[in-house]
Parts: sequence; C-alpha cells; structure tokens
Amino acid sequence: MKKAIHPEYRAVVFQDISSDFKFLTRSTIKTKDTIDWEDGNQYPLVKIEVSSRSHPFYTGKQNIVDTAGRVDRFRRKYGLS
Repeated sequence: MKKAIHPEYRAVVFQDISSDFKFLTRSTIKTKDTIDWEDGNQYPLVKIEVSSRSHPFYTGKQNIVDTAGRVDRFRRKYGLS
C-alpha cells in the first residue's frame, strides 16, 4: 500500500437517534462529535436516523421517523388523517 493516501481507519460509535441505540465499530468516516464509551475511552460519534433497532424490516413494526415534518405536511396536503 502507498503511504499517506488512505483515510484513517479507527473505532467510531454510531448512535441511532430514533431509538437511542449505540454501537462501536470501525470506520473511516469523519466527524466532529465525540462520546465517552462504556470502556472509559472517548470515540468519535456519528448520529444516524435508522439502524437495525429502528428499521421496520428488523423490528417487524412500522416506525415513522419524521425529522423534518414531512409526514405531517403530506397528510395535510392530501387531507389524510
């Protein structure tokens, strides 16, 4: 491998904001946020809207993740309740 051309591969915590589920894995994603993890170390934090804990395929339930009011605007526009 060539030196200094690959992104840094490091431990990162991903947090599902709809279910407050967190997991530690490795990634090259860049982030400004950090979090103190269960092992006492501080890791970069990435906030995501959907994970296996909140996705309908894995949960068997239909959860509506509405972060921008899209569902309400759609229902008002088409007169659905």
